[in-house]
Amino acid sequence: MKVGYARVSSVGQNLESQLIALKEYGCEKIFQEKVSGTSTKGRDQLKQCLEFVRDKDEFVVTRIDRCSRSVLDLQLIVKQLDEKGVSLAATEQSINTKTPEGKCFLNMLSVFSEFETSIRKERQMSGVKANLHKFKGRGQTIDVNRIKTLKNEGLGATAIAKDMGIDRTSVYRLLKRVEQKAAPQK
Repeated sequence: MKVGYARVSSVGQNLESQLIALKEYGCEKIFQEKVSGTSTKGRDQLKQCLEFVRDKDEFVVTRIDRCSRSVLDLQLIVKQLDEKGVSLAATEQSINTKTPEGKCFLNMLSVFSEFETSIRKERQMSGVKANLHKFKGRGQTIDVNRIKTLKNEGLGATAIAKDMGIDRTSVYRLLKRVEQKAAPQK
């Protein structure tokens, strides 16, 4: 039996092209999910698919990165499939673990897939660092002067918080900050 597995990384992405390719390849059952492929954690449909396949079945993906973007995870998946007598194939790549060439190509592609993920992460971090100066947080949103006025009127932190619709700990924190600024510097 040919058993398909389709995956995209986010809810906004579409599985349709993978589902069509897997059906055209002859998959009788297809597991699908929308979750990152950088780890096998949280990939319930992958786990169910790996439990479902049995001896002489073929586990099918459209591309190897749909299965995993980690060399280690992919090798563990292949090991699990091998132990069950299940081969792995990709519809868009010359991968079929029934042949030595297919296994070799699988291993090479898994290295490139993990490399691509690492490079993408580096670029994202570089972008964040380059633009960090643009992000200044949301700033002060609580009216400190109103807190001081209510405090001077004799209200306690709980009453001030209730009056302003804020958390009591915010009142304590801001009053402490005001007191520190007012204290003479030594």
